[in-house]
Parts: sequence; C-alpha cells; structure tokens
Amino acid sequence: MSDVRHVLVLPDRDAAEEVAQALGERFGVREEPRVVRDALAGEDDAEDAQWLVLLRDEEERLDAAALDGFAGEWEGWREEP
Repeated sequence: MSDVRHVLVLPDRDAAEEVAQALGERFGVREEPRVVRDALAGEDDAEDAQWLVLLRDEEERLDAAALDGFAGEWEGWREEP
C-alpha cells in the first residue's frame, strides 16, 4: 500500500462539506475525508480562506482527472502534489 493523498480545494465550507459527503456516493470512498480550513498567511477573514478536502487513496484507484472535474462542480479543483 502507498500513501497517496488527494487534496481538493473548495471556495467555502459548505462546498467542502458537500464534496466530502458526495465522494462516497460518486467514487465509493469508504473512509470519510477530512475537511480543513486553509487561511492565507496572516489572513483571518473567512472570505480569504480556502477549504480543503483531504482524501487518502492508498489503493490508488481514484482518477485524478475525475476528482478534478468533480471538485469543479463546486467551483473547486484538485491540487497537484
């Protein structure tokens, strides 16, 4: 098993939570993804924050392009490692 992770970047908390929930339905993800707030250095304003959905893919079965398109449905993207 490898330690492959995907990071999906979303514009707000609601979108990140919806994506985290929908990943199981769309991709059959068994482990619940982590949702994390990522503020720019020195910024406390929620408007300047991005929300990350962290997803482990130890079996390397998830397609990066499909995840990017999926995140795009919520105006997000998959961060390249």
